[in-house]
Amino acid sequence: MTIWSAEIKELEKLHESLKGQFPDLEKELERLIKADDENMILLYSRRCLEVIITDLCECELKRPRKTEPLKGIIDKLHKEEKVPSNIITSMDHLNSLSAYGAHPKDFDPEQVKPVLINLDIIIKWYLKYKDLQIIGIPKEEVVMHESKHPIVTVSVKSIIVLPFENISPDPDQEYFSDGLTEEIITDLSHIHGLLVISRSSAMTFKETKKKIGEIAKEVNVRYVLEGSVRKAGNNLRITAQLIDGVNDTHIWAEKYNGTLDDVFEIQEKVSLSIVNALKLKLISGEVDKQSAQDQRLSEKKTATNLDAYNLYLRGRYFSNQHTENGFKKGLEYFTRAIKTEKEYALAYIGLAHCYEELTRLSFIPFNKGYLNAKKAVTKALELDNKLGEAYAMLGSLKMTMEWDILSPESDYEHALELNPGSIEIYKMYIQYLTWVGKFDKGIVLARKALELDPLTPFTIFNLGFILFFAGKYDESINHLNEILDLDSSFVWAYMYLSYNYVMKGMYDKAIIYADNSISFWQTEHKAIPYGFMGWVYSRSGRPDKAQKLLSLIKKANKEDSLDPYCMAIIYSGLNRNDKVFEWLQKAYDVHSGLMLYLKIHSQCFFKELRTDPRYYELLDRVGFFNKQK
Repeated sequence: MTIWSAEIKELEKLHESLKGQFPDLEKELERLIKADDENMILLYSRRCLEVIITDLCECELKRPRKTEPLKGIIDKLHKEEKVPSNIITSMDHLNSLSAYGAHPKDFDPEQVKPVLINLDIIIKWYLKYKDLQIIGIPKEEVVMHESKHPIVTVSVKSIIVLPFENISPDPDQEYFSDGLTEEIITDLSHIHGLLVISRSSAMTFKETKKKIGEIAKEVNVRYVLEGSVRKAGNNLRITAQLIDGVNDTHIWAEKYNGTLDDVFEIQEKVSLSIVNALKLKLISGEVDKQSAQDQRLSEKKTATNLDAYNLYLRGRYFSNQHTENGFKKGLEYFTRAIKTEKEYALAYIGLAHCYEELTRLSFIPFNKGYLNAKKAVTKALELDNKLGEAYAMLGSLKMTMEWDILSPESDYEHALELNPGSIEIYKMYIQYLTWVGKFDKGIVLARKALELDPLTPFTIFNLGFILFFAGKYDESINHLNEILDLDSSFVWAYMYLSYNYVMKGMYDKAIIYADNSISFWQTEHKAIPYGFMGWVYSRSGRPDKAQKLLSLIKKANKEDSLDPYCMAIIYSGLNRNDKVFEWLQKAYDVHSGLMLYLKIHSQCFFKELRTDPRYYELLDRVGFFNKQK
């Protein structure tokens, strides 16, 4: 009983808050608290969940539950977005584990703890859902994953371009309306002083039923541009209208007519016409030194071949998943796009990005990844020397592949000058600033990126990522939890939440998030999650689980295919410093991309190494001293 006594005490506090409010839940929770057998604890935990799910079924799904299984109701609540994703995750975990109580069989008593922790999370959310103050707990602290965006004054010069609607009977024209949307966003982003919501966030509103005012408020902008595309035979009609999102009034509208003989020429013409019209409306006479048209024509951003363009968009879709499989699928589609159109500069950038990430995460050998990435970037710059993304990727390769600590910053600055609205440039620059420890500047850029792209999980992650290394754990947790509201399977959020909770000494929560990160890791390459989660388990008082992961790594991977850095991390958690330096030396020898984290990891994973001169010798060899002074 003692191994979960702390969790029972937390539930006792909640039980006090329930008195006279929710008798059914109060009764089952009281039985749970008094139970002295693990099977009964699991059984009454499940009954508590049943009470809550039954009520949610009636309140949110508008029907009685009857005999429907819990899993079915939970899935429906999730599908209809009636309950936050993180709470759904806790419900799923509790439902699965608590089944051992209803049908006793062999199980690890340690599994009782996550059941009770998840129940605590669910009940706290449920009480807030019912608008009940929990005794002794500030109301704003009740929900683990409650979004906490700061209140920001809406900028007059801010806009979101909603996905243009394809109102043609031909669904094959969808690519054209999506492409037009991206063209307008790209061109608007070159207007200095205008905040333009990114394509990835804008596309979340595709086919939305939300009102214009709701959308403007959600992304914190003043203006909304919406439009439609209709094809009749070989003819196109495109409409666009600008709306003030604050008072829902129409400011400007226009119609464009053309043919499909050259869709990309039409797309560019319409985009530039809209951009120039909006500049007059939104910028009030403030004219850039270089017009949007001149800027647009100087960058070969759009393919001239429809098949190549579609292949590029598919490559972007997969690479934006930031997984091993996603990057490998990205390589496939970017390569096919280049074969279809040999002078497609952006496809070369996509290719370089995938090779760089796969190499940095040790999914492909260093030599192969570096040579292919560098070749692709060089080719992109030959095709277009004013492509901001190419300079950002060049800076990233200098850092990742050459361990050049100093010079990449000028590449990132130049990239932002060329394309100040590119989220991809922001992502790479923020990661660089984190690596070199320039946290203040990186946090400013991460918040700016979040203004441009507020609804994309990885953009939110960049802020949570740098806040963690800056030691701002509570802020990092808040932003990482926001990600789980959008995507409950975002594995990097679980990983960094576990790190944050270790640093805060909240080890039970750290273990829960470590378990989740491993379960969501969708790749056969387990060295990264096993290594880092092994550190979490060790620091959270479970070295036995770390040793088990260490055995699994050795069993599942040949030593020459491991990233040695991950082995150093897990041995650090086990306080085996000689092994740590043995594996760090191997990581140095194979040029592991993770060695770029060596300096900032002294604040967490390698904290105990800071008194060892071998650590500073290694930092110096990597270049953190002799290249940054």
